[in-house]
Amino acid sequence: MIKLNFPRELRLLTPEQFRYVFQQPQRASTPEVTILARHNHLDFPRLGLTVAKKHLKRAHERNRIKRLCRESFRLLQHELPACDFVIVAKAGIGKLDNRTFSENLIKLWQRHIRLAKKS
Repeated sequence: MIKLNFPRELRLLTPEQFRYVFQQPQRASTPEVTILARHNHLDFPRLGLTVAKKHLKRAHERNRIKRLCRESFRLLQHELPACDFVIVAKAGIGKLDNRTFSENLIKLWQRHIRLAKKS
């Protein structure tokens, strides 16, 4: 039985973990969001989020984006390659509704799955 939870082990927590991804990432982007990935030496993917106040002023807006990102990752975690992922929010992300944003994330995840199969 596949578990679809999101425990602490699946999160990027330290600045060193984020720095590792930012050094040499594979990118998948839309105008509103970018997903950076870099292979880790584990058997499972991990997720980190960066949602700046510069792009979303209100905390409830940033929380909505982070919640949607975590949910998308949680549902697809068993299909994703063993990589560390960082989702970077960009300008205009607050204008997207939940459905559009979720669809964009799914397309970006699929791109990373394809890139991992090629390498």
